[in-house]
Amino acid sequence: MTYHIFTSSLKDYRKNHPEVTVLDPPDAIQHLHNRQSMLQDVADLNLSNAYGKVGVPKQLIFKKDPSTIPEAVNKAGLRLPIVAKPLFAESHELSLAYDEFSLQNLEPPLVLQEFINHGGVLFKVYIVGEAIKVVRRFSLPDVIKCELTKNAGVYHFPRVSCAAASADEADLDPCVGELPPRPLLEKLAKELRRRLGLRLFNLDIIREHGTRDRYYVIDINYFPGYGKMPEYEHIFTDFLLSLVQRK
Repeated sequence: MTYHIFTSSLKDYRKNHPEVTVLDPPDAIQHLHNRQSMLQDVADLNLSNAYGKVGVPKQLIFKKDPSTIPEAVNKAGLRLPIVAKPLFAESHELSLAYDEFSLQNLEPPLVLQEFINHGGVLFKVYIVGEAIKVVRRFSLPDVIKCELTKNAGVYHFPRVSCAAASADEADLDPCVGELPPRPLLEKLAKELRRRLGLRLFNLDIIREHGTRDRYYVIDINYFPGYGKMPEYEHIFTDFLLSLVQRK
């Protein structure tokens, strides 16, 4: 209710003060707060070109009795282990369920995603208007099949991509640490700016381990912690100046 009042007030203010620049519309921002809709534009885009393919992990939205999660997961064809995230993005904690029985211990509403091995590294792609900046972050380690029988249960993790140390200076296997191709990221960012109607957001992207060109967007965050982005002062200043110059 409070959000709708705020949105209505902002729309009225914008109408009465056309000289004021609204960086991003509240309705578009709200679109990213629900993980059911968050990744839909990436899935619909189904980006594929000479530089690689970008999709989303196979996932299931679950809001019902947790005792029926194993049945729903089997019916949807999701493979273990399963990453569980709160449906609403106010919380950035996640859980990893190794076995079918433990799925019943999760607390809906949830987004359930297949875990994709990605070498323990993810790429945070910061978007500020037309500018794109990429940094590496350590992530959850890969899971091998034999671990599924040894590690029963649900394991809880904090906000992995923020809590983890930067991997930019780490001595990584080039197959794991190589940044996604710039032309692929530019195409993805351009399409998502248009589809989402936003200019200030970031993408958490992983590369499937053992591949060179198969990427997955696993999260989208509005107005992330830009202070962790290299050269953020200059990039943000240039962005704000460009808005003024368009007036």
